[in-house]
Amino acid sequence: MNVKSSLLYAKKLLFEKNASHGKRTLVGAVVCIAISLVPLVAVLSISDGMISGITGRIIGLSSQDISVSLSSDESFCASASSFQELSDRLLQVEGVVASVPEVQGTALAVGDSSRSGATVRAVPEDVFEKNIRFKTLFEVVEGEASLSRSRSAVIGSKLAKDLGVHAGDSIRLITINTVGDEQSSRVLPKVTVLTVSGIVSCGYQELDALWVFVPLSLGFSILPSSSSQYSIALVTEDSFSPDIATIAYRVQQDLYGMGGGSFVESAAVYLWNELNSAQYENFASTKVLLLLIMLLIVLVASINISSALIMLVMERKKEIAILKSLGSTKAEVSLSFLVAGFAAGSGGVLVGIPLGLLSAVNINRIIAWMEKTVNALQLMLNTLLTGEATVASEIHLLDPAYYLQNIPVTIPCTELLVIAVGTLLLSLLASTVPAIRAGKEKPIDTLRKM
Repeated sequence: MNVKSSLLYAKKLLFEKNASHGKRTLVGAVVCIAISLVPLVAVLSISDGMISGITGRIIGLSSQDISVSLSSDESFCASASSFQELSDRLLQVEGVVASVPEVQGTALAVGDSSRSGATVRAVPEDVFEKNIRFKTLFEVVEGEASLSRSRSAVIGSKLAKDLGVHAGDSIRLITINTVGDEQSSRVLPKVTVLTVSGIVSCGYQELDALWVFVPLSLGFSILPSSSSQYSIALVTEDSFSPDIATIAYRVQQDLYGMGGGSFVESAAVYLWNELNSAQYENFASTKVLLLLIMLLIVLVASINISSALIMLVMERKKEIAILKSLGSTKAEVSLSFLVAGFAAGSGGVLVGIPLGLLSAVNINRIIAWMEKTVNALQLMLNTLLTGEATVASEIHLLDPAYYLQNIPVTIPCTELLVIAVGTLLLSLLASTVPAIRAGKEKPIDTLRKM
């Protein structure tokens, strides 16, 4: 018996027409591996898409790739024109493709029916037209994303819902100004009436609930300098490029006056991963924890192969004894069962990974269908119990306050390859003990009992 004969015997073990109990158990192990791989692949693809989607929105709409923070008493922060001048200067730095000056402060936003705290972001009037990330990541829900009028505002969809306003309505921003010296200071509220020119959504409710965008010149007049943040957001070609640190260094050198411009004393340069490190690490650790749980399921499923092969060895003692009597070695018999276990793992991989990818690609439809079903059952139950065909609130499987409303799915090819290879190795490892046991079977004892 040679390697070819071992492979033929392994084929006989797998595809014999008579379905023995051991073979049925082996088929069950294949199904278990396939089922265990479905959530693993789906979780990996969905979590990658969710993390990249949220991270992309935080970078593209908030911190940008590089952020230059300035003190309020800096000369460039005295007016909108001088602030824009510094922004245009940094745009000339090699590697910077866009520059957005911004003044950020807090205010109380008051609508027709409610009020809410808001983050006021004073940006250039054409930011929604010229900034590629604003154009790509923001979806216009109502009106138009335009700050062309001096008293216009663009607000997030969740904030608009909380305030009960629509495009064309007016809102009031109440900001606080402190006047006088430290000993005789007074706090004066300032009310600014704005017209909502547009309502936008980035698909992430946590951000949509905060932002009120106003023209840069208006921000200088309504936001108190002492409590506002002055920053210039710089965009590069790729947020995850290793060259981003080099570009940040060039920006810092320019601010130090080495590019021919004046020295900006209070400037501090930050990368996006420095500003959002806690959140990014939280996403990464959550993903790792989920994958570990899924891997444990795959590990348990792989052990089923070992149990199935042990049963198969017990059923095939007679055949093993005959093969060894005809000259087969321990290694050749063991190889047959190793190949059978490896083939079982391969079958699970070939079925499980495509099913997992299919589930991941259609996850938005699956969630929508499940939510409709659950809400329909809730409505039916409420109608039977109370006689009223109404429900207090709809059930959401994924709270939009913490998750993207539409989950972007990415296919992580490298990780999928690692999962496939890892599953095959686990299958091979699980097959080792029963394969060795099959090779150690003594033909004389078996034939004597026949």
